[in-house]
Amino acid sequence: MGVWLAVAFGGALGSVARHGVNHLTRVYLLTTPFPVATVTVNLIGCFAIGFLSGVNPQRIPFFRFYWREFVIVGVLGGFTTFSTFGLDTYTLARAHSSSMAGMNVGVQVVGGLAAVWLGHAAAVMTGLSKA
Repeated sequence: MGVWLAVAFGGALGSVARHGVNHLTRVYLLTTPFPVATVTVNLIGCFAIGFLSGVNPQRIPFFRFYWREFVIVGVLGGFTTFSTFGLDTYTLARAHSSSMAGMNVGVQVVGGLAAVWLGHAAAVMTGLSKA
């Protein structure tokens, strides 16, 4: 039960941090068509998950299971799921093959964009779309 609470609390903090980045971007960059806030959280999240996945928990005793789950799954998961995608792709390239990593990128990016399009089309078809 403890790990679930750690992930939930971390996710809440990550989501609030994500909202903060969105807010700061709107306040200081006004409006721009480029998704600056999304790029910001994705790059920060990717750097953080890359760094933390490389940390040896034996060298930093407090960063054991619960704390790793709290930070990596919870905080970074709430902040951005793109960091997990980055880690998965890196792990595939490093441990398995670059073709599997490339396939992951293709499936995630093309599949994700297709899913967004299909979801939007479903909203339009059901009359629930705001457009």
